[in-house]
Amino acid sequence: MKEGVLDILIYLFENYFDGELDEGDEPDRDTLKQELERAGFPTGEVERALCWLEDLAADPSRSGPAPTARAIRVFAAVEQSRLDRECRGYLVHLENVGILSPTQRELVIDRLMALEGDEIDLEKLKWVVLMVLFSQPGQESAYSRMEDLVFEEHPTAVH
Repeated sequence: MKEGVLDILIYLFENYFDGELDEGDEPDRDTLKQELERAGFPTGEVERALCWLEDLAADPSRSGPAPTARAIRVFAAVEQSRLDRECRGYLVHLENVGILSPTQRELVIDRLMALEGDEIDLEKLKWVVLMVLFSQPGQESAYSRMEDLVFEEHPTAVH
């Protein structure tokens, strides 16, 4: 079975980051790497996943000025090829309902594009959004709303 970077990230998120750890209890990079390799994840993919997390934690201002709330997002051709219409529409929806800010949307797109070979579908997009919100202080409400969407078993129809 081929495990992708996102599979490793979800494993980490479910087992380490979403728990009730005390602030000093978070494992360091080497410990995580060893535990992931013991769990059977390929070394190369583990390294890519850990780099992905480090980039998520990097300074968000490195990508340039923050988009304004009135800005219209036009997806580049490479983004359109990786993110199908359903994924792009869902990102716009999350922004419209206030779960994502324009800056967070850009961070989500950046992290999705960094998944390289992983195929991106709506479920994977939801997990990346959840990870982005979790990584940012003060986003507890948006995180909680997104968590409900990720773990929702039976979506309700809008009439």
